[in-house]
Amino acid sequence: MTTQVPRSEPAQNADERTMLEGWLDYHRQTLAWKCEGLADAQLRAASVEPSELSLMGLVRHMAEVERSWFRRVLVAEDAGPIYYSEQDPDGEFHLTEADTWAEAYGTWQAEIETARRNAAGFGLDDLSKGRNRRGDEPFNLRWIYTHMIEEYARHNGHADLLRERADGTTGD
Repeated sequence: MTTQVPRSEPAQNADERTMLEGWLDYHRQTLAWKCEGLADAQLRAASVEPSELSLMGLVRHMAEVERSWFRRVLVAEDAGPIYYSEQDPDGEFHLTEADTWAEAYGTWQAEIETARRNAAGFGLDDLSKGRNRRGDEPFNLRWIYTHMIEEYARHNGHADLLRERADGTTGD
């Protein structure tokens, strides 16, 4: 798999924050890489029935996840959902012919930029201003970064299989 998406691991001797931010960016870049060069129809294609999991759906899901943790939880912003609703709680995965890579990618990148700006104002031990549905306790930024790395790593495993199904391409 050749790539136009720059991807690099953080330095092995980086400080903790640089390491966490580096690995989070690495996994963000990996998801973009897995989607690179595919047509919208390929990006919308579900894996296998009955699953609705697709590469575009994963990108839309990660836009929602970035929004949730770095806007709603970290800074207590009243940021509504992008793709889902009460009536359709998995809306990010329910794609139509009208859904495009340009929109999904642009939305995801905008959420990543907002996440970076919001996180820049916190130390790793600083507690979130908002809460999450998991309970009433705040989260420190270290926990949020670690969770986001886990979230991307898990979904990048899905993306590996989806990409292989889309065009036979494999890569780390």
